[in-house]
Amino acid sequence: MNMTIKAHGPMLDIADGHIDLSHGAGGRAMGQLIEGIFLKAFDNDWLRAGNDQSAFSVPGGRMVMTTDGYVVSPLFFPGGNIGTLAVHGTINDIAVAGAVPLYLSASFIIEEGFPLADLERIAASMGAASREAGVPIITGDTKVVGRGKADGVFISTAGVGTVPDGLDFRSDAARPGDAVILSGSIGDHGVAVMSKRENLEFDTDIVSDGAALHGLVAEMVAAGGRHIRLMRDPTRGGIAATLNEIASRSKVGFCIDEEAIPLKPEVAAACEFLGLDPLNVANEGKLVAVVAREGAEAVLSAMRAHPLGVEAALIGQVVADENCFVQMATSFGGGRIVDWLSGEQLPRIC
Repeated sequence: MNMTIKAHGPMLDIADGHIDLSHGAGGRAMGQLIEGIFLKAFDNDWLRAGNDQSAFSVPGGRMVMTTDGYVVSPLFFPGGNIGTLAVHGTINDIAVAGAVPLYLSASFIIEEGFPLADLERIAASMGAASREAGVPIITGDTKVVGRGKADGVFISTAGVGTVPDGLDFRSDAARPGDAVILSGSIGDHGVAVMSKRENLEFDTDIVSDGAALHGLVAEMVAAGGRHIRLMRDPTRGGIAATLNEIASRSKVGFCIDEEAIPLKPEVAAACEFLGLDPLNVANEGKLVAVVAREGAEAVLSAMRAHPLGVEAALIGQVVADENCFVQMATSFGGGRIVDWLSGEQLPRIC
């Protein structure tokens, strides 16, 4: 985000104005957009310095970096919007490494004609989410493209953090006998987004579970960090994809219990109505942890003491399996294989 631009003159017409190509041309209009929306929403010392980059100090330990893009449709949904999703999703990718997230960047690709009021709302929610998480947005960029080229707005983010010495969560670290812990109910985000899709609205109080998980992770690490093998946030593809990925990388299998998996009745009903498997539905404020059996109870207790882990549950265990299958004992007393999602079940949920 080119913070060297200083623009004066008429203020932005937030209520009735729209993005036009001049807002991405590097002149006065672009300066007014940056100052009137983004600086206002993200305000901090790094951005006020007016540089094209930000220098920052970091504590000891190994650095962690992630990047992500957000194209969710619709842009606004119950419990959040594309802006809060971008902040929480990037923080969580850092957090599940056991890292302390430090800083974010944000890049916006905005379509000509996009309402300034909607852009301000998105930016304001991003600023609020980053301040609540204690992870500031310290650099970024804006680009404007012609009508029909971006479906409103797309956001790309990057995040950096540090992992304390002694922690090394790896996707190939699961071992037979380990416990599988889920931090809370599944499917909330995907169903919340679907509830606002054109021709798919239905009466529901379901809201996205989007949240920054680094505080929960910190409590887990404090309670049993040496017993935690790995953590993942089950976003696209849900917990089915997450467990299958871990199984494949660790060369193990999983046995999980359907009745142990937290699932809100209204989410279950919505999934049944839409023909969706809740195990494949995206989450944006949940994590899956694989923990050595001897540390599972301590980690689980710490999770349940945190507001974002109240519903945490032990849902199964790692087993030896050269086929790397994820098996589930069903609520009907049978069993089934939980496979990778085939095709695109829920397009553009993040």
